[in-house]
Amino acid sequence: MEEIILTQEGYDALVEEYNLATTVKRKEIAEALKEARSYGDLSENAEYDAAKDAQAELEERISKLEEMMKVAKVVDANTDKNKVDVGAKITVEFVNKDGKKEKKEFSIVGSAESNPFAGKLSNESPVGRGLMGHKKGDTVEIQLKEKTATYKIIDIQR
Repeated sequence: MEEIILTQEGYDALVEEYNLATTVKRKEIAEALKEARSYGDLSENAEYDAAKDAQAELEERISKLEEMMKVAKVVDANTDKNKVDVGAKITVEFVNKDGKKEKKEFSIVGSAESNPFAGKLSNESPVGRGLMGHKKGDTVEIQLKEKTATYKIIDIQR
């Protein structure tokens, strides 16, 4: 796995998920397996099969989380506050599909943290990549799938 870029918030969320998975969820699955075994014949025991599947999925997720934590690069929130970079919260103005100017606020994060519905754009997305390195007041044209969009950077915060 190659290096993944995370904000401190994203890294902390990974650690929290890992801790929950290795303590609470492992115990819950072990209890489910123990209970399913008590039902007798394991060859036709749907509860046992479901618990084994859940255990395999959990162990796979734990392994992935461990690998992600090993290769994670946490961005320094004290980098140039005047430029768009991973960890920046930015406000942009653009013309929406109805032809009206609209302001939108979002954070630029690494691809592992990306969640557009929560206002977290990946630095590898077309908009995120297009805004990277620009400053407050810059107007940036970004080629999207079917059109070119123009974004004006109104504010950058850390």
